[in-house]
Amino acid sequence: MMMNSLKNPFNFPKGTVIKGKWNQKMYVLLKELGYGANGTVYLVQNENGYAALKMSKNSMSITSEVNVLKAFRRVQGSSLGPSLLDVDDWIIKGSAIPFYVMEYIQGPNLLDFIKQKGHSWIGVLLSQLLRDLESLHEQGWVFGDLKPENLIVAGPPYRIRCIDVGGATIQGRAIKEFTEFFDRGYWGMGNRRAEPSYDLFSVAMIALNLAYLKKFEKRVNGQAEIVQMMTKRPELQLMKPVLLKAVNGHYSSAKEMRKELLLALSSPANQKKSEKNEHLANSAAKAAVKPLPSRKAIHKKKKNRKLLETFLIIVSLSFLYLVYLFFQLI
Repeated sequence: MMMNSLKNPFNFPKGTVIKGKWNQKMYVLLKELGYGANGTVYLVQNENGYAALKMSKNSMSITSEVNVLKAFRRVQGSSLGPSLLDVDDWIIKGSAIPFYVMEYIQGPNLLDFIKQKGHSWIGVLLSQLLRDLESLHEQGWVFGDLKPENLIVAGPPYRIRCIDVGGATIQGRAIKEFTEFFDRGYWGMGNRRAEPSYDLFSVAMIALNLAYLKKFEKRVNGQAEIVQMMTKRPELQLMKPVLLKAVNGHYSSAKEMRKELLLALSSPANQKKSEKNEHLANSAAKAAVKPLPSRKAIHKKKKNRKLLETFLIIVSLSFLYLVYLFFQLI
């Protein structure tokens, strides 16, 4: 979790060249991307293009995050976390600073993306997130500090990606980093033990955050407040049963939650409602586009009517004239 309220332990200027002790790769610092309790992240450039470099005085923290990125890499098809590109030490003034280099992911964070594209994307992106969490959990890790600020939507095609794995924790241990709104311990709905259900609670709270486009604080009864806030938002009604099960810890795996989320979003009742709305919309559209008669058509119609009237008059007069001749002959 990147926290700007902390003092940055590093303050290297733009243009600083970092050369790895072991792999001998060189990186030019372009700008600082952020810093937190576990290190500082810089945008760098090398012969292959742009990348993100994270350095820290805590070698154990670097090792832990590298292991998480390696866990992502071992999962075929998973692209939640950035790709790991390099791990090395930088020797400066006789001291070694451990660092690793990862893929630089560009795009808006999840909250900004929903603000731009609309609430209809919530279910789609949460489904993607749950699929990748399933893979991460199978590798024995819990993400921990799940929140929209740590999630980037890259693309198109749009794909949810993570930019900070600093809170990832081995299952069974205590969560290393968390943000209160997405933490079940803060709401009094569970402990901070690293297990899949901890991440799934955070996923449900992400949905709530995206629906309101803001966070809110706990007052008295955390569970009751969450239920109340979910009920108020129409965007969450289809997902509400799934989200409530998640905040109450009733899912044992991300796979199970994702399956029920997809079922909820594609339920027959929802499809029937959509079909009905589409039929009504099409009917309204047809009625709306029904052409009105033009002035030329109205004039032509009146002209035809006059011609018919004239014809009938002529026929009638002709008949009367024939009758007159008949009686004259008699």
